[in-house]
Amino acid sequence: MLVDLSVKQFINKVSGNEPVPGGGSIAALNGAIAAALAAMVAGLTIGKKNYEQHEELMQRIRGLALINQEEFLENVDRDAEAYYQVFACYKMPKATDQEKEYRSRAIQEATRYAALVPMQVARNAFELMSIIDEVARYGNKNAVTDACVAMMSARTAVLAALMNVRINLGSLDDKVFAEQLFDEADTLEMRACKMEQELVDTVKQKIGV
Repeated sequence: MLVDLSVKQFINKVSGNEPVPGGGSIAALNGAIAAALAAMVAGLTIGKKNYEQHEELMQRIRGLALINQEEFLENVDRDAEAYYQVFACYKMPKATDQEKEYRSRAIQEATRYAALVPMQVARNAFELMSIIDEVARYGNKNAVTDACVAMMSARTAVLAALMNVRINLGSLDDKVFAEQLFDEADTLEMRACKMEQELVDTVKQKIGV
């Protein structure tokens, strides 16, 4: 599994001449990093003086962030598996009309799944951004820039995942389904960028830059 590799091994695998792990897995990894940073900031707030009023909130945020972290890591491999499924379908036999029809249906089904995996990553990363926003605003002030990096990583996860959604949607025959996801992707991207910018602006004011 990709997530069982060391950081160096994973990076070397990405920089190799194989298409996997690719952008979809990297999107999920960015989500995992964002969640991990959110958990860290919450952890640096829990039990600290002057933050007692936010203790329960930070406990909740840390728990949610850790759950998100594991889900994103699972999607690092899930995205790679989705790619291999599509690739395997394209290698199916197509000598007869029956084989061609079966192959075409298999490709469509696998491509649909390959679009849904990064779409879920994008959805989850966008939801995580609200959690990050809370930990940035109410968590340990000494770690506010770490929370900001978490937000940037989550936004990257959203946008990167959506790129992989869109390229797969372009191959689908089900145009109604594709149009629905295209619309959702556009909305998610706009809202993610807006949320990130609002927090970055707030943090810059706090630290005086």
